[in-house]
Amino acid sequence: PLELSAKRPVPFLRQVIPVRKKVQRDPRFDDLSGEYKPEIFMKTYSFLDSIKKQEKEMVQKQLKKCRNMEQKEKLQRLLNRMTQQEQAQKKQQKLRERELSLKRQQRELAKQGKKPFFLKKSEMRKLELAEKYAELKRSGKLESFLNKKRKRNAIKDKRHLPSQKNL
Repeated sequence: PLELSAKRPVPFLRQVIPVRKKVQRDPRFDDLSGEYKPEIFMKTYSFLDSIKKQEKEMVQKQLKKCRNMEQKEKLQRLLNRMTQQEQAQKKQQKLRERELSLKRQQRELAKQGKKPFFLKKSEMRKLELAEKYAELKRSGKLESFLNKKRKRNAIKDKRHLPSQKNL
């Protein structure tokens, strides 16, 4: 606080020194926090996977014990969400590994003196589809997948055909 003389009367509007406001910052968007690198993030927070696994098992046990239909439905939705998150994380991890392997191959070719070649998005998609096809064939779910795909395409084709009403 500002020291004032006691001999003069205190003015009506006293001059107050402003206190510095504490600036809050969001680490997601701040440069001070560094750059986001998914590999480092995954390594740092890898312990969360085991915790999530335990939580999932706990929810499954609760689901088996539960008799209340509302509670059972709620737990089922939670379990579905957990499995979907797990699958999405695995998919992302595979994609990251594929990208890293392609980068490694490019580095090796560059060391050998060859010009680096980068795949287009369409070519990446084709490779991804080929991998998915091989995986489905291995698991034996290829026929059902292709049947669903055919049905979906048939429905799309029917939409574009003129209807009976118009004829």
